[in-house]
Amino acid sequence: MTASINPLLSVSTLPYQIPPFDAIADEHYQPAIEEGIRRHLAEVAAIAEDVEPPTFDNTIVALERSGELAQRAGIVFYNKVSADTNPTLRTIQAELAPKLAAYTDAIRLNDALFQRIETLWNTREELDLDAESAWLLHRYRLDFVRAGAQLSPEDKDRLRAFNEELSSLSTTFGQNQLEGTNEAAVLFDDVAALDGLSPDAITAAAAAATERGEDGKYLLTLSNFTNQPQLAALTDPETRARLYTASINRGGNGSASDNSEIILKIVRLRAERAKLLGFADHADYAIADQTAGSTQAALAMLAKLAPAAVANVTVEAADRAAVLAQESIAPQDWSLATEKLRKQRYDFDAAAMRPYFELEKVLIDGVFYAASKLYGLSFTERFDLPAYHPQVRVFEVFNEDGSPLGLFLADYYTRDSKNGGAWMNAVVPQSGLLARQPVIVNNLNISKPADGPTLMTMAEVTTMFHEFGHALHGLFSNVTYPRFSGTSVPRDFVEFPSQVNEMWALWPEVLANYAVHYETKEPMPQDMVDKLLASQQYNEGFATTEYLAAALLDLAWHRVDADGVPSADDARASVAAFEAAALADAGVAVTEVAPRYRSTYFGHIFGGGYSAGYYSYIWSEVLGKHSEQWFADNGGLSRANGDHFRTTLLSRGGSVDPMRQFRDFTGADPDIVPLLKARGLDAAI
Repeated sequence: MTASINPLLSVSTLPYQIPPFDAIADEHYQPAIEEGIRRHLAEVAAIAEDVEPPTFDNTIVALERSGELAQRAGIVFYNKVSADTNPTLRTIQAELAPKLAAYTDAIRLNDALFQRIETLWNTREELDLDAESAWLLHRYRLDFVRAGAQLSPEDKDRLRAFNEELSSLSTTFGQNQLEGTNEAAVLFDDVAALDGLSPDAITAAAAAATERGEDGKYLLTLSNFTNQPQLAALTDPETRARLYTASINRGGNGSASDNSEIILKIVRLRAERAKLLGFADHADYAIADQTAGSTQAALAMLAKLAPAAVANVTVEAADRAAVLAQESIAPQDWSLATEKLRKQRYDFDAAAMRPYFELEKVLIDGVFYAASKLYGLSFTERFDLPAYHPQVRVFEVFNEDGSPLGLFLADYYTRDSKNGGAWMNAVVPQSGLLARQPVIVNNLNISKPADGPTLMTMAEVTTMFHEFGHALHGLFSNVTYPRFSGTSVPRDFVEFPSQVNEMWALWPEVLANYAVHYETKEPMPQDMVDKLLASQQYNEGFATTEYLAAALLDLAWHRVDADGVPSADDARASVAAFEAAALADAGVAVTEVAPRYRSTYFGHIFGGGYSAGYYSYIWSEVLGKHSEQWFADNGGLSRANGDHFRTTLLSRGGSVDPMRQFRDFTGADPDIVPLLKARGLDAAI
């Protein structure tokens, strides 16, 4: 297939090399990726077999320049699969998974190539490399060693088999998760069952039902999390019970999308692979290359937080039972009771705030405004550039001096073809070596009303600011080598810049600029702002406990060795039993609070890249809260502070040791105290 027929085979001629999404069809992806693999392996073979002695340029830089087609086509494909999939794309994804694993292994397990890298490593003091190049050599050698480059030929064959099977299983898990989440949506015949929801939420439920051929009915679709946001408003106990039950049973209900057996296979294979690579278990393997450094360090931090969080939950549970005039509180009733109690204590009505959070205002006058004040950025919507879905908006981003920085794609609405949750992708990663400027995508899952404005919850507003923090990390990337572009940093560091960006959502100047009633155009009343701020630590026991339960569950699954994996004879029962025991052993088995994700829909760890790494959100939050304190102590929302953050950290990607970046920015080592105070866990100090 030629480039004139398949647009993925050639570099885009559009601004910033944004892919020509409008010209790309489903049948283009697999041929382009497979041709990219073929070309890349040929390029790698030429590097490995070069008769000239290895130099940094003919080996490391050559590797950085190689694989351009495979990377370009792969990024576009996986962006599409995550945000707008279909049966054809899912089939392609399943077929490609083992091929891509084998392709990666063909590079990382190439003996001749590794020997060239090893030669350079052993003579690194003689190479006179600049700092970024020296770090690149270090990372290349470490990447190859961790990938098994030093194993025997027989063990390399075993590793290849593990990697291919794991790739296929993780792909199947992710596809099952999407299918199971769609299947678990709850259909109601009578609008009375949705009492308590806002008019626009009911309209969205009616539109969702119609889209699935259920005219006149109402469909509540599920978000990724266990605790569905509608539970905070629904007044009918039966409706809440149906929705919660559907949520927690996803992926483990015996349907075709049941993930129980897949989980056990993944855990066993990861344990066997870790042992082959010389580690006690998968958690030790995964965390050794993170800023935490060891499983013990990650567990120690979580163990410090868990007792205080659970103690807070115990008090919160009693309060919530009382507000509902019950002896105890059921999990599905927690959110409703929380909002009732919030209103009593703070005279605070979360639903009353939504008219002040209209999506367009939040984006333009909130997220973009904060970026303008901090970094001098400006944004121009580009209606002439293609996107991969009609709901996606394209913005060109400029520096304060008018120079072009990159493109930002905003994809904010939920749909059946889209994964749940929120995330950032780099469709075109920045690289000085390859003369590329970044094209960055943010994805959220906000329900789109059939008509009228999109009104957001405070949680959705925070998520929009959070994901834009990732976008800034990608947009500001100013590195030479593609290996270090943007968010190419350890998992337990990558969430840090995004968590810092959350602080601007409630910064007085920013909030005042976007929190305007969509009809009256009046600003949010100061008493409402005061109540919002006063309630920020409210329900933190619950929020921290449900997060810690998921993080500790992740580590429990990945600390078992192959012999300790539960029996697959009754996979559903085995997964449920392991989960219950893991939570109990960790001290976070709270009847009223389920983990943020149960195992069968824990896509971060079984279908994504966070295996033994879900702890990273709160590990990064330690860095984030410390940094928020730095901003507050140094004048807050100012160009000087923004430029300092951009220069010392956001622009450096993975080109510098991450903890050095943190110290360069704050001038200190991380301090956990700001996190404990922010979460109301001062008892843990």
